[in-house]
Amino acid sequence: MMVAAGLGLGAAAGARPSGGWCPAADTPKPIRISNVDQIVLVKPFRYCFNTATIMGQNLPLEKEVEIAAQTGYRGFEPWVRKIEEYRKKGGSLADMKKRIADLGLSVEGAIGFAGWLDDDEAKRKAGLEQMKRDMDLVAQIGGKRIAAPPVGATNQPMDLLKVAERYRVVLEVGREAGIVPQLELWGRSKTLSRLGEVAFVLVESAHPDACTVLDVFHVYRGGSDFAGLKMLSGSALHVFHINDYPADPPREKATDGDRVFPGDGVAPMTQILRDLRSIGFRGFLSLELFNKKYFQQDPLTVARTGLEKMKACVGKALG
Repeated sequence: MMVAAGLGLGAAAGARPSGGWCPAADTPKPIRISNVDQIVLVKPFRYCFNTATIMGQNLPLEKEVEIAAQTGYRGFEPWVRKIEEYRKKGGSLADMKKRIADLGLSVEGAIGFAGWLDDDEAKRKAGLEQMKRDMDLVAQIGGKRIAAPPVGATNQPMDLLKVAERYRVVLEVGREAGIVPQLELWGRSKTLSRLGEVAFVLVESAHPDACTVLDVFHVYRGGSDFAGLKMLSGSALHVFHINDYPADPPREKATDGDRVFPGDGVAPMTQILRDLRSIGFRGFLSLELFNKKYFQQDPLTVARTGLEKMKACVGKALG
């Protein structure tokens, strides 16, 4: 899992939705792979919209979906609580699944906060039950993955072998649900705040579905050097949260609300993107911001600006 060499290139393909409004899609450039007698379409990355970026506008799930599609994203990453709200108000999850697909989107991940890692046995059991419920909601709208952050172990360090054992349990729960839990690094946590910790848990979980969802801000906040990304394998990454951060406040005082659009801060964005490509990552760059200034703006403008700035960063890094 930790060896980056020898990874194959994934082919990027997707059918346009039939009927109605059709989202614009980037046209990948055809290239010839040596020793393979065929032309394959390869894109470095694809683009996803994490709805935290417009959380402050308090929009319903159906509107968030429309904004992601209308502004040109191909991936969608909702928060589980928004799926719950939609269902509680009488919305059909089957209808939402169809709507998402019809708009040309795929649900690449989802954000939940089940306490699967808690040392308290009763709380951990309750957390696993919540994870099952969350996974079921995500599966019903056609989702593939869900975040598994270190909820229950943020205030104290935990033995990483124990974390690996508990993550493996969550992975097995995911197999039954058809949803892959992505181990999430949280920079402010006492556990799983560094790239090395995440790498250790992925290896020691010894599970074929083990993977992580990383985040530019969280890697920075946790104190890891971004050069560590080169030690990972792209096969263990499906979604990478992209954002940027300013030089001030200092790292130790930075909060989620300090995140800015990619390219508007001081993160080594070019090197991050080049390293992601070099390790074989061909997944989704997912825009995730919590900036209150953006919450005051038109959500369509925020989503569109974010996509433009992500593409600009990728263009600068990869040509």
